[in-house]
Amino acid sequence: MSEYKIKIHDMPQEERPRERLIKYGAENLSNAELLAIVLRTGSSKENVVNMSNRILSEYNIKQLSQANVAKLTEIHGIGPAKATQIAAMFELARKLETFADEPKRKIRSPADVYSLLYPRMREQKKERLTALFLDTKNQILREEVISIGTLNSNIVHPREIFKSALLESSASVILAHNHPSGDPTPSKEDIAVTEKLIECGKLLGIDVLDHVIIGDGRYVSLKDEGLVR
Repeated sequence: MSEYKIKIHDMPQEERPRERLIKYGAENLSNAELLAIVLRTGSSKENVVNMSNRILSEYNIKQLSQANVAKLTEIHGIGPAKATQIAAMFELARKLETFADEPKRKIRSPADVYSLLYPRMREQKKERLTALFLDTKNQILREEVISIGTLNSNIVHPREIFKSALLESSASVILAHNHPSGDPTPSKEDIAVTEKLIECGKLLGIDVLDHVIIGDGRYVSLKDEGLVR
């Protein structure tokens, strides 16, 4: 059997394009190997790597990117299915060139925390502690539900909050939780948990800026009320 006819599955596993991408990263594959992964299969007479090498010897990357589906199907071995895969790949690449992240939401006050979280907290039947991880401009990097259930120091472990804060390279954290009763008045446990987390944050260089308690159409900021330092 000639190398020309060897199927991908007959190749040593470490030489297959997909396995090489997983092991070495996409940036270390040739253009033919990358195209082979997109095409996935070749023909009865030609494996997909050889097909990809042949196509790239006839058309460069720019020419392929500019070809429509009808033009691509004129290439030997490329039917409508493979042509749409190639066209879709290049269109994604074009969209990436003009892609811009949506502006991150910025937290300027406890009211911003309330307006963000109240719609999803007002129907909750259990207390739900949420952390907002912020960058140096107080923009939200990530929002995460930390615990569900009555807030106390046994349930809310600093490890759970600051692990995520460190992973996100957060400059600061804002905590918020709901009171299903509708009354946002802080309990002694709310205050104690917050003080504990503030102290832990100081050790790690991550500020716990506030803890906002959300009730029925109203909220309380522990910082604004002077209930925590």
